[in-house]
Amino acid sequence: MPESPASMIVVFYEKPGCANNTRQKALLAAAGHTVQAKNLLTEPWCAERLRAFFGDLPVPQWFNPSAPLIKSGAVNPAQLDAETALRLMLADPLLIRRPLMEVAGDCRVGFDPTAVDAWIGLQSPALRDEDLESCRKGQAAQPCPVPATT
Repeated sequence: MPESPASMIVVFYEKPGCANNTRQKALLAAAGHTVQAKNLLTEPWCAERLRAFFGDLPVPQWFNPSAPLIKSGAVNPAQLDAETALRLMLADPLLIRRPLMEVAGDCRVGFDPTAVDAWIGLQSPALRDEDLESCRKGQAAQPCPVPATT
C-alpha cells in the first residue's frame, strides 16, 4: 500500500455557504490536511496576488461559470485578456473560479480531484470522475445569496 502524503496546511479561499466548497474542504480534511478557510469575497485582493493562482491556465479557466454576470452573458471570459479579466474579478469576486488554494506558497485554482491528489494528496480515488466544481443547483437556478460582509 502506498505511503500517504504528509499533512499540509491548505489556505482555502471559498464563498461561504457554497455546498461544493464545503465538500471540498471535507475531502481535504479527510486526507489529513489542515484547512484554513478564508472568504474569497472579502479578501483584499490585488491583481498580482490574484494572478498567482491561475498559473498557465487560459483566461476563460480563471472564471466561475456559475457567476451571475457570466450566466447572463454580460461577461464573456473567452473575449478577455488577462488584465481586463483581473480588473473585472477585483470589482466582482463572484467571477473568480473557486476554490483558490495555497499550500506552502504554491497557488492553485479549482478543485479537480485528480489534480489535487497529484499536488498534495487526496484519499478519495472514487471521486476522480466526480465534478466538484460546477454549481450543483444547475444553470437555471437562482444564484446563491452573497453572504453579508462584516
